[in-house]
Amino acid sequence: MEDSSSERKRSCLSEVVSDCVRRWFQETLKEAKAGDLNMQILVAQMYYSGYGVPVDAQKGKLWMTRASRVRSSVWKVSNKRPGYNASDSDSDELVGDT
Repeated sequence: MEDSSSERKRSCLSEVVSDCVRRWFQETLKEAKAGDLNMQILVAQMYYSGYGVPVDAQKGKLWMTRASRVRSSVWKVSNKRPGYNASDSDSDELVGDT
């Protein structure tokens, strides 16, 4: 039989996952602020989709605009799920044309 202190330490799986997603967003944001282009795109996608952070299209656009100064093709993935990159988008276009 477990004692009550070990039961209090248990968390619901959804809480653990939510915490991980929030921490992932914070780590990604830190790298994006440091100038990592891929992380800037990812932060924008996270803001657009509300993944790990409340939905904020204005902040998503800000980060996508920042990334587009280096690579204009990033706009193709602005409405995609977090982690979807431009090369994925290019392959989707080829599939759609067949």
